[in-house]
Amino acid sequence: MTDAIDAIAATIPALAGWRGRAERMGGLTNRVYRLGEYILRIPGEGTAEYIDRANEAVAARAAAAAGVSPEVVHADPASGLMVTRILAGVVTMTPELFRSRAGAPARAGRAFARLHRSGAVFPFRFELFAMIDDYLRLLAGRDVALPAGYHDVVAEAGVVRAALAARPVVPVACHCDPLCENLLDAGTRMWLVDWEYSGMNDPMWDLGDLSVEGGFGPEQDEEMLAAYFGGEAPAGQRGRMVVYKAMCDLLWTLWGLIQLANANPADDFRRYADTRFARCRTLIADPDFAVHLRAIEE
Repeated sequence: MTDAIDAIAATIPALAGWRGRAERMGGLTNRVYRLGEYILRIPGEGTAEYIDRANEAVAARAAAAAGVSPEVVHADPASGLMVTRILAGVVTMTPELFRSRAGAPARAGRAFARLHRSGAVFPFRFELFAMIDDYLRLLAGRDVALPAGYHDVVAEAGVVRAALAARPVVPVACHCDPLCENLLDAGTRMWLVDWEYSGMNDPMWDLGDLSVEGGFGPEQDEEMLAAYFGGEAPAGQRGRMVVYKAMCDLLWTLWGLIQLANANPADDFRRYADTRFARCRTLIADPDFAVHLRAIEE
């Protein structure tokens, strides 16, 4: 593997003089390595089916210019290879670290606010229900079963679609895939990395998705929202965030099944998809969900 990494590094001007041992880092779909002061990302098998690398490169550079992501020193849309400069003194976040590092939800809220208010323009338009349709088409004919009742829940989500459409928001540059591991904490500020799914979107998607990924409780949600808004969150915006918690699980259920279809060995993606779908149904069945849905419409 070292020889293969060396061969790839030799093709990238920023890494041409690099010599040393590559350190393998995390990643569910890609291979990520630390090479001295740089991070090399090698795209995973099958990701070209559902990720536009040209869009990703533009978004990553725009996010760096906005001051929320590290410098991009190389991005090749054809191969998907990307090199960014490493950030010193940061910790890769996890759900556990969001609970144990004081102020972490607030720092995440401020990072999203900085991105969303930066005026950055990403090429892709992140459309939740269109992406669900696209992922379902991608899975058609693959030997992977949807969780029982999936189409029923998509139909039930029609009321969510109608509520969001009735109160549209101006889309802004969003990360759209805020796994905890895509946030790096410097203690005084939070950084965002990995722009594969980024696009122009409702900003509350980012907050709702991070809340789900981090397993946030009410206090963490309030801390993040207060930092984002600089005070009390408007009821309609809070409603959008809560509704997106369920909707992101509805979408990422299908993402997990695509990984299963592609035989991605990084995780048990059958369990991943079933767990996310079960949580989606639980969130929708909660009486508070209807309350927050009404808040969007008011």
